[in-house]
Amino acid sequence: MKENEFRRIVEEEWRNVPRPYKKHVKNVALLIEDEPSETVRKEEGLEGEDTLLGLYQGVPNTARGEGYGIGETLPDTVTVYRLPTLTEAEALTAEFRKSDFEEQVRMVVRDTLWHELGHYFGYDDDRLHEREDEGTNTYPKEKNEEAD
Repeated sequence: MKENEFRRIVEEEWRNVPRPYKKHVKNVALLIEDEPSETVRKEEGLEGEDTLLGLYQGVPNTARGEGYGIGETLPDTVTVYRLPTLTEAEALTAEFRKSDFEEQVRMVVRDTLWHELGHYFGYDDDRLHEREDEGTNTYPKEKNEEAD
């Protein structure tokens, strides 16, 4: 999948985050990179073939005090990693032989964005993985208007 097609999908899925959640997301930039950098790999304890689909970096909404944002404040970031996402989507497409590759890319991107926004809302990985196992860390697939 070409970079511009992938970017389009990520941007569409970002816009489709449900309004009740998206309206609370403030000062967060969406980034797309091919793979985690060596610095990120080291910080996240990745070894060998380990990788990430996405990464949230910043101050979770639940930890922002009254002084947050006074003066110049760089945005938090949600990064989606293109190559690991495509690899995951390829594996899912092969597993579900009848599935559409682009739809699998969308699903992986959607799940990744939801996971990283979970960090923004103060959830740690253990709780997010619990919610994913329970099937409660998802959002409806219907189209949403861009949050105001």
